[in-house]
Amino acid sequence: MRAVIQRVKKSSVSVNNEIINEIGPGLLVLLGIAKGDDTGDVEYLADKTTNLRIFEDKNNKMNRSLFETGGEMLVVSQFTLLGDCRKGRRPSFTDAAEPEAANELYEQFVKNVKQRGITVKTGRFRAMMDVSLINDGPVTLILESIKSCSEGNYNNFCVK
Repeated sequence: MRAVIQRVKKSSVSVNNEIINEIGPGLLVLLGIAKGDDTGDVEYLADKTTNLRIFEDKNNKMNRSLFETGGEMLVVSQFTLLGDCRKGRRPSFTDAAEPEAANELYEQFVKNVKQRGITVKTGRFRAMMDVSLINDGPVTLILESIKSCSEGNYNNFCVK
């Protein structure tokens, strides 16, 4: 599972030129689900994203989490985060989970974050979406729940 996390002043997602969800200050999370991901990956990333200390305290140090700031989260499914561009000119998406399995884990991620007391809004799974944001900072991070290379998973993501 891979997430691109952006600290935002505000963010919205539109389908067919209609805003379907928007948030104020918080995090925009673009979430990619890989083959072999499971509830352990969901738990890890939900915990990491809600407790990651990337919001400034009174001394302008990144020392506060989303949980501590009361910020919101907008979660958008994005299978292209699993694209492998190392060969050829067109990305390969063979490491992305099948849509049914991906949607189930996507929904679990959203539910897990909500259970932590965070206000969560979402995009529309498998829809063509326009995502708008005003970056805060900008602060953009990539989080992964990388499995062991010896398990045979995430071969293109393993550090050798």
